[in-house]
Amino acid sequence: MKKIGIFYGSTTGTTKKVAHDIGRILGVSEADIHDVASTPPSDVGGYEVLVLGSSTWNDGALQDDWYDFLAGMSVLDLSRKYVAVFGCGDETMSDTFCSAVGEIRNRIKDTGAKLIAPYDVVGYHFEHSGAVAENAVEAEGLLLDEVNHPELTAPRIAGWCALISEVAKG
Repeated sequence: MKKIGIFYGSTTGTTKKVAHDIGRILGVSEADIHDVASTPPSDVGGYEVLVLGSSTWNDGALQDDWYDFLAGMSVLDLSRKYVAVFGCGDETMSDTFCSAVGEIRNRIKDTGAKLIAPYDVVGYHFEHSGAVAENAVEAEGLLLDEVNHPELTAPRIAGWCALISEVAKG
């Protein structure tokens, strides 16, 4: 089994809660769930599968603590790592819903990491997201809306974690 590390940035606590929920489902110990505000980017080196999570703010921006962390990650060779990304947002922000997921993926795509676990957007209604390519039926990761659709969160996390578990077993 590949070792999984979860890294999140959270301002209001929602993304932190989701990170810990994902950790429980994946069987990740609390010691392997990291707040990027107090974690050096080099800590990703101890894991084979990285689960990265951010909320989306304003015009599609990352949660504040991610900028320095991703700058540090961008210089690392992650060619032996698998990366899955999740995001928390509010679909009423219809033109930027969970765009931070796409932002994270864009910033790490040149590190050699293998991007995994795209996930459908069924149940959400938005015009645009930086996490969804034009005309795509899947997002580049897991999108969650705890504000308007909390009833979708648990089943979406469970389905997404099943995809990550398959990679971690291989």
